[in-house]
Amino acid sequence: MSRFPLFAARLLLVAGLLLSGAASAQTLPVNVAIAGDTATVAIGVANAPLVDLTLDFDQASNLSAANLGISARLLTNPELGTLSARLPGTVVQLTQPLPLLITVEPPVAGGLSFKKLVRVELHTHLLPYTAGSTLRVFKAPLGGAFRDITDELSPGSVRARGTTDGFSQFLLVSDLRPTHLVVADKLALLRQQVEALPPPQAEPLDAYLDTITTALAAGDFSAATVAVDGFRERVSAQAGHGIPQVWSAGDHAGNPAGALLAGAATLRFSIDYQRLYDP
Repeated sequence: MSRFPLFAARLLLVAGLLLSGAASAQTLPVNVAIAGDTATVAIGVANAPLVDLTLDFDQASNLSAANLGISARLLTNPELGTLSARLPGTVVQLTQPLPLLITVEPPVAGGLSFKKLVRVELHTHLLPYTAGSTLRVFKAPLGGAFRDITDELSPGSVRARGTTDGFSQFLLVSDLRPTHLVVADKLALLRQQVEALPPPQAEPLDAYLDTITTALAAGDFSAATVAVDGFRERVSAQAGHGIPQVWSAGDHAGNPAGALLAGAATLRFSIDYQRLYDP
């Protein structure tokens, strides 16, 4: 089957699901395959999935379809209104025709764990790719506020990638906020996370954040990205030593090394985006 009939079939499927459940979200089938430390998930009917989700783990243990706890649903108008309160302002909007919420909630009994990061990729033919696209991957804890974790966008038709230190919910959105405000928010979150570390770990990382802030104020994007890369190298070197690096289902202590690495990756993406498209 050619790409156009498949695209049309997917659009018809989305439209039919939304029309059939105007008052409630529509749960979609998910088909999960595991190979080593990678889970691939086809969301939607098997012969015309709406989205392909890939989760690539750093050193996962007890990784299985059941232990991931993945579900997906298309959101209809009443729920979209409620969900908007969890987004950072009205200029961050769910994508149409794909108002899709993906939840990854590993059951505690499954014992899933991993070190540092999970690389998340959402691939769909329902959304077009353009240079400078405002499409972003957002993540939130269950019922909590969503934030941008994007660290790459590429064609095919759209492949949106990010990294995360844990789970639970993911959205594809269009983020129309001024990029310098996005960068400031990401820097503020990293600063907050660094300040929670013991001083011997926090002080060198704070110095990198100071350098990034100063470079951005001067419009020196190259110096800012060099400092971001230094920050990431420092965290990677200390992960599992001075900075804990393991996430496990049911453990609320967190994965600070993964959080810092993911935060730095998405910060670098936004700095590069600002340099290219929104200086």
